[in-house]
Amino acid sequence: MGFISKWAGLLGLLALLVGGDQIRINRPDHKYRLTVEVTTPDGIKTGSGILAVVPDRNYNRSGRTTMRGEAVLVDLGQGKNLVALLAHRQDAKLDLDDINYVALRAYGAARGSRVSFKDISRQTGIVPVQGELIPVLVSFGDLKDPKSARLVASDHAGAVLGDGYAIAGLTAEVVPNGFWPIDFGGALGQPVTRGLEARLPWLAAQGEAPAIALKAAGLPGVDGLEAREAFARK
Repeated sequence: MGFISKWAGLLGLLALLVGGDQIRINRPDHKYRLTVEVTTPDGIKTGSGILAVVPDRNYNRSGRTTMRGEAVLVDLGQGKNLVALLAHRQDAKLDLDDINYVALRAYGAARGSRVSFKDISRQTGIVPVQGELIPVLVSFGDLKDPKSARLVASDHAGAVLGDGYAIAGLTAEVVPNGFWPIDFGGALGQPVTRGLEARLPWLAAQGEAPAIALKAAGLPGVDGLEAREAFARK
């Protein structure tokens, strides 16, 4: 019995060590709230989402910084909408990595000096997201139809959304990491925002719908891209 108890204790300790290491590897480095404000004929409409940034902490260092969260969808009323994707346009292609550094670069721009990755979780306040930091913006004529996606220019949204509509601004705000993986809300910390699949039902299905949406918006470099990551990441 003593032999069995000894091995059971060792296995329990090993499980704790492995579990603790997985938490270390997968715990977000920081989270930030991306907020989008749109001027409409009925006033300002706002949407926001919590995004988590996870650096590569594997021992082989062969991975890359990743993101958890979803694109921000703003309900503008009158059947109109605006979606800030988890993507940036870089010349003739879409970049899915720059969204990881939006908060980092936005705080640096607001502070007038570079903010290091290790210091981003300690930043406070709300800062503007401007210029090249603004992610790709699209609008759907019908949220149920990926083919109805249209690209929206951040400085001329009315061309797609109609008269009286304009992008009032985007902001980033670092929020507490919480106690991942039990960051269920409240004192435990704010979880990443989920629920986009309920509003874009085609996103839940395995298929080409995300790529169809990106192509319908006239975005380049979609072939060979993991198109769903422009909308949601686990």
